[in-house]
Amino acid sequence: MTPQFELDTLKIRIAAPELAALDLRVRVQRALRQLVLDGVLAPGLRLPATRALAQSLGVSRDTVEMAYAQLRLDGYLRRQAGSGSFVSPTIGASLLGKPATALQPLSAQRVALSGRGAQILASGGVADQQSVKAFATGLPETRAFPLDVWERLRRQAASSEHHVLLHGDPQGAEPLRQAIADYVNLERGARATAGQVLVLSSTRQALYLCAQVLADAHGPILMEDPGYFGARKAFEMAQLQVVPVPVDADGLCIEHLRADRSGANTIYVTPSHQYPTGATLALERRFALTDWAAERQGWIIEDDYDSQFHYAGLPTACVQGLDTQQRTIYLGTFAKSLYPGLRIGYMVLPPALVKPMTYARSILDGHTPQLDQLTLARFIADGHFAAHVRAMRKVYAVRRDAMAQALQRHLPHVVTAQLPPGGLQMPCLLHEGRDELDTLRLAAQAGIVLPGLSRLYATPPQRGGWLLGFAALTPHEIDSGIVRLARALG
Repeated sequence: MTPQFELDTLKIRIAAPELAALDLRVRVQRALRQLVLDGVLAPGLRLPATRALAQSLGVSRDTVEMAYAQLRLDGYLRRQAGSGSFVSPTIGASLLGKPATALQPLSAQRVALSGRGAQILASGGVADQQSVKAFATGLPETRAFPLDVWERLRRQAASSEHHVLLHGDPQGAEPLRQAIADYVNLERGARATAGQVLVLSSTRQALYLCAQVLADAHGPILMEDPGYFGARKAFEMAQLQVVPVPVDADGLCIEHLRADRSGANTIYVTPSHQYPTGATLALERRFALTDWAAERQGWIIEDDYDSQFHYAGLPTACVQGLDTQQRTIYLGTFAKSLYPGLRIGYMVLPPALVKPMTYARSILDGHTPQLDQLTLARFIADGHFAAHVRAMRKVYAVRRDAMAQALQRHLPHVVTAQLPPGGLQMPCLLHEGRDELDTLRLAAQAGIVLPGLSRLYATPPQRGGWLLGFAALTPHEIDSGIVRLARALG
């Protein structure tokens, strides 16, 4: 390493901004390592003595000595007493004569993926909205969340539960499982015990577990059409074939379900507030659905994602509470009722599925953070959860009406809003002659998130439309957003 060019290159590498936060010894070691990997220091090359290099760099000999020692341990150098230090002859040999710029970046290469990986890449992921923008769906109002109460309960949980920093039960903390069971029994008409509850990080994790445990790869699974985009993605990631079942004004069409010949024994439904139409599954259809599951010896995945927010009377009791054959898997989440960043959801499982689902969850990610679980358990037990839901139900009802009024005032020539009986978003159907993709493009240019309806259908619908989220926006924000949208669409 005697040429001045190589010494200057080493000095430049050591002074690189990305290494500035590191100890000087580490910076010298990293810079030398990169010169070896780049082929600047060829295999077998004899390096300067530690004293000579230290003088050239203006650092202590100990700094260079420690850098050399680490490089030897990592296999980049070989050191021989009385002979000196040499670049390992097996490192960087394939790079000789190839400048670093000639290396093709990985993103430009053909990446070898499994069949499952290729399918996931081709289908794309699910993009959750990370900031509040008009009119993203599924976002609750977080500015009104009682964060001071939450933090107080969190401190109490941390100080009173000595084990919160350790690994937790894969099934979930018992206090939270009991609080969830009590809540769904009282508020949703479920029949659940704490032993049937599995605490998870999200509804999509629950759906992925169901796909893994209940169906074989490449097998069929039934799903409402239209239906929740995230559910379809979760099933596709598990390599299942999603078979659509139509819905109408009364929810899932039972005659189509009975006519299915795919061999599927599992169906995903949103009976309390069908996503995205807002329809409520009629009572006789609920009983017919449970009969179907019993006859098929199959399973109903009931996603009760936002049933707390019902604006016209009381919400219909869940299917799980009507299922005497214990064939229903009830899914719930706190992402809509509290805040998305909490990342806590749950399943109420038939007793026969508790052990396999818990084992599968233990393999997937172990457990949900205990401190968050115990804080939430206290939040529910002390009545704060019920109080927050009651307050938000009133707020969201006002905002739903504000959305309908704003659409009627500013966009009556573009869409017809369908007033939902509950939930956090409003379906809107475009008038004839309006192209959905064109409206999405124009809205995006104006900085407006305009979720389209067509992507939620297995086959394109006759009329396109939007699904407008309103819960996270004040009436003023809703009106100003609709005004901006009207200007963008012309």
